Formats: sequence, C-alpha cells, structure tokens
Amino acid sequence: MTPGNQKVNNDFFSRVYEVTKLIPYGRITSYGAIARFLGSGKSARMVGWALNVCHSNPDFIPAHRVVNRNGVLTGKHHFGNSSTMQQLLFNEGIIIEDDTIINFKEKFWDPATGLQ
Repeated sequence: MTPGNQKVNNDFFSRVYEVTKLIPYGRITSYGAIARFLGSGKSARMVGWALNVCHSNPDFIPAHRVVNRNGVLTGKHHFGNSSTMQQLLFNEGIIIEDDTIINFKEKFWDPATGLQ
C-alpha cells in the first residue's frame, strides 16, 4: 500500500466512524447503508474493515450496531468473544436468534434518511 492510499483509507475510516457514532441507541444499520451514504456504494466490505479496527480509536464507536444487509451479526468475532456483540444489541432491545436480528426492518436506521 502506498502512503497516498493509506491517507485515503484513514479519511474513509474516519468518515465511517463519524456516521457510526450517529446510529441511535436501539437501532442498527448495515455496512452497505453506511457505504452508500458516504458515496461509495460498493465499499461495504471496506466499512467492515474500518469497524474491525475501530477499537484503537480513542472515541467510542458503536460498531455493534452495524450488521450485514440481512441482519446477520457477521462482525461478532471482532468483539472479544462471539457473544459480546449480541449482548450489546440485546441490551438495546434488539431481538436476535441464531446470529440474525429478528426485528431488523423495525430497528433499521438508514443514514441517508436519518441524517437529512
């Protein structure tokens, strides 16, 4: 990776963190929704990469509120143990069964409409 690419990644990651911090308590969004909001609709995987390393950020980033487009907790292994993400979501009223959010549509927050 060239130094220029590192700066682009840092800028993108920072923007991901800023949007993620705005997800309301008790709501969830998807990697793709954040990518589309940032004008990079095909960068859902990069949003995931950003959130996988957000633990080094000095600010609290509620990465547990970001799941895949089907409501599956695909990032759960990045929270110390496999049940932490589910417990954090459960504490916010999110219903989960077999690593999938049951009330996904009801709890989904789209930054494109939520941040108008």
